Amino acid sequence: MGRNGNDSRVLMDAISREENNFPLPKEGKYYLVDSGYANMRGFLAPYRGERCHLRDYRGRGRHPRGAMELFNYRHSSLRNVIERCFRVLKARFPILKLMPNYPIRKQRRIPVACCTVHNFIRMQSRNDIIFHQYQANDLQVVDEESSEVNQEHIHLHEDNANEMSDARDQIAGAMWMDYIHNH
Repeated sequence: MGRNGNDSRVLMDAISREENNFPLPKEGKYYLVDSGYANMRGFLAPYRGERCHLRDYRGRGRHPRGAMELFNYRHSSLRNVIERCFRVLKARFPILKLMPNYPIRKQRRIPVACCTVHNFIRMQSRNDIIFHQYQANDLQVVDEESSEVNQEHIHLHEDNANEMSDARDQIAGAMWMDYIHNH
């Protein structure tokens, strides 16, 4: 998620309007967001001020130097996989690139239908050309730094931010312990 400060504003608007019925994650689950978003309940951002791009870890001796860097590396890796999945879906179903002017009820069903057909194709054909084309393609996931909008939201949702920061610290700590015991 995320490419600029406006995206953060759009997300906050979508979440705050009851009529949108935004699908918030269940307890203990979360969406991965880039550092351009506030860390709040249901939305897990990387640590700010730490290396967080996959390219930062390429080459000899460029391993994570601590729990926060390891967390950011794996967060970035997972976001890379998610971005690749979206690229595959858009390549397979061009309707997802520019949604036609259908009623919102129909628009909501189109991505679900596309994902269903895509999953069926994946189950039936392991040698899917489109999937292989994007599998080998390493994306550069762009992280946007915080904006004024995000800082406002951090103050509005400080309890939520603390909750997700604690969860992130626990995840990072567990990852680091596993990493140092296995490397």
